[in-house]
Amino acid sequence: MPRFQEPNALPGPRGGLREAVSARPAPRRSVPRRALSALHTAPPPPRRGQREPPHGCPQGQAAPLASSEPSAGRDLATALNDRGQIKYLRVEFAAAVEDYTAAIECQPGFEVPYYNRGLVLYRLGCFDEAMKDFRKVLELNPQFEDAALSLKQAILDKEEKQKRGY
Repeated sequence: MPRFQEPNALPGPRGGLREAVSARPAPRRSVPRRALSALHTAPPPPRRGQREPPHGCPQGQAAPLASSEPSAGRDLATALNDRGQIKYLRVEFAAAVEDYTAAIECQPGFEVPYYNRGLVLYRLGCFDEAMKDFRKVLELNPQFEDAALSLKQAILDKEEKQKRGY
């Protein structure tokens, strides 16, 4: 017997559809679980000839990267994204959005934090902001199927909300 599709369904991280009311889609993890231990450790001292970055990207500008460390910004963005996922799973949505935003500021070309922030904003009913994030994901990575499905669902739910006069 075919399963009925709820009108307010949201694509999950593995491409299946989950009901937004009964189950939260988990944000995408960008690194293995063992890498999360880096969130609680102090950063290594700067290498010779390298400037020491400011503590945490959210407080100021992203630190300039040394030419020998091109992945340092990506690593920080990954750590912030993963910390945001932990906060999302703890239902600390505002804190999760802050971490996803910090990850975006550190690495603007990294599409996963845009997607995860869009999921949280969608869940909070901020459809315009969520659609903006999903569109940015598709601009950065047109093959990101979950973002395309999430964008379509956000558009449908926004129209449904307007029809009902909310």
